[in-house]
Amino acid sequence: MNNNVLISGVTGFVGSNLLNYLNKDYTIQGVSRRISDKLISYDVLNKEIFNANKAFIHLAGKAHDLKNTTQENEYFEINFELTKRVYNEFLKSDCEVFIFMSSVKAVADEIETMLTESQPPKPITAYGKSKLAAENYILNKDIPSKKRVYILRPCMIHGPNNKGNLNLLYNFVAKGIPYPFGKYENSRSFLSVSNLCFVIKELLENKSVPSGVYNVADDYPLSTKDLVLNIGKAINKEVKILNIPKLLLATLGKVGDVLPFPINSEKIHKLTGNYVVSNKKIKEVLKKNLPLSAEEGIHLTIKSFTK
Repeated sequence: MNNNVLISGVTGFVGSNLLNYLNKDYTIQGVSRRISDKLISYDVLNKEIFNANKAFIHLAGKAHDLKNTTQENEYFEINFELTKRVYNEFLKSDCEVFIFMSSVKAVADEIETMLTESQPPKPITAYGKSKLAAENYILNKDIPSKKRVYILRPCMIHGPNNKGNLNLLYNFVAKGIPYPFGKYENSRSFLSVSNLCFVIKELLENKSVPSGVYNVADDYPLSTKDLVLNIGKAINKEVKILNIPKLLLATLGKVGDVLPFPINSEKIHKLTGNYVVSNKKIKEVLKKNLPLSAEEGIHLTIKSFTK
C-alpha cells in the first residue's frame, strides 16, 4: 500500500497543521520553492517523483494581500502557472490523487445568500481571479481513469499558529476593549483547520468520492458578536458589547479611510458583513460529520493564542 504523499506549502499555516494530522498514517514529502535538505524543489519535481507517491496536495499559493502591495502578475505566476505545472506532471504520472487548495474568493468576495458550488464565479480581486484560472485549467483537462482530482474552496481558516483576523479580535477581548458593533447582526462561515485536515484525509482514503469542486466550511456560521463572546468564554474574560449607532460608525469609518484611525470602512465591512458558505455537498459525499463544531474549533484556536 502506497502511503507516500507530496504536500506543497507544507511549511505554511495549513501545511504545518496537515503535516501533524497525517504524520501517523502517511510518509510526507514537502515541496517548496526554497531549497533545503527536507524539502523537494519544484525544479526537480518530475514524473518519477510523482510515481512514487499516492497523492499530491497542492497548498502552496500567493495569499490575498490585505495591504494591496502585490502586483497582479505575482498572483497568476504562483496561483495559476505553478498549479498548471504540477498538475501537468500529475496527469503524466501514476500518482492517484490531486487536491488543489483554492478559495471561496475564486467565486465571490461578497455573497448575499449562501455560497454553493453552483454559484457562477465572479471574482473581483487578482487573488480570486488567479485561483479561478487554476481551477478552470484543472477542470478543462480530462481525468485519466483511476485518478481522482479535488478542488477545495475553504472559507476563512483558523487554528493553531493562525495569524488572521481572529488574532485581532482576541487582542481586543484580552485587553478588555469593548466591541463597538453590537448593533450589527451578521453571519459568517469559518473553518477550523482540524475540520479541513479531516476532509483532506477522507479524500485521500475514500475512493468513492467523485472528483469535483467542493466548498469546505464548519457546519454553521457565527455572527461576529457571537465570535467575540466565544473568545471571551475561551479565555474567561468578560466581554463588553457596545450598541453604537451604525450611522456614527459609518462616519468614523470614512474618517479612517483618509486619516490614521483604528477603524475604516473596509474593516467595518469585514467585521459586520455576511459570508455564509454551504458545506452540504462535501458532507453528503463523505457521509460523515465534521469532528468539530464551529464553537469547538474557535475555542481551540483561541486557546492556542494563550500558550
